[in-house]
Amino acid sequence: MDAPGRKSWLRAVILVGVVYFVVGIVFAALPNPSVSDQVVMWRLAAWVASGAVYAAHMGYEHFRLGTSPRTTALHAAMAVALGAFLLAVAATFHAVMVPSHAPYWRYFLALVLWPIITALPAFLVALAVAAALSYLPMKRLAK
Repeated sequence: MDAPGRKSWLRAVILVGVVYFVVGIVFAALPNPSVSDQVVMWRLAAWVASGAVYAAHMGYEHFRLGTSPRTTALHAAMAVALGAFLLAVAATFHAVMVPSHAPYWRYFLALVLWPIITALPAFLVALAVAAALSYLPMKRLAK
């Protein structure tokens, strides 16, 4: 039988991936499309919010779970890939529901490409940050 906290990393990956999806959907719906400055501001706000979620996830993995830098980076990249996949699913669903969005093959291609395009840099950045964090003289937080 697994220890109670053994699969907490998987729950965190799923939760953070869903949060990325929600941030993407909510922040895309907020601006008035006719005001280009609003669109830019809300996109920047979405990047900041996603960055905060990304940093919090890495902190949770490193300080709370005590995972290695490679594992921290892998879990962070998995969450980013899940969020990108869910956004691609939403875009594909929207394209199917709105008849003017064609060709559909681009949306189906996004289901594969968006997770890869986002997860690779997320992994590399998280690996560098987690490796730097591993040199800090901090102890793991108590559960």
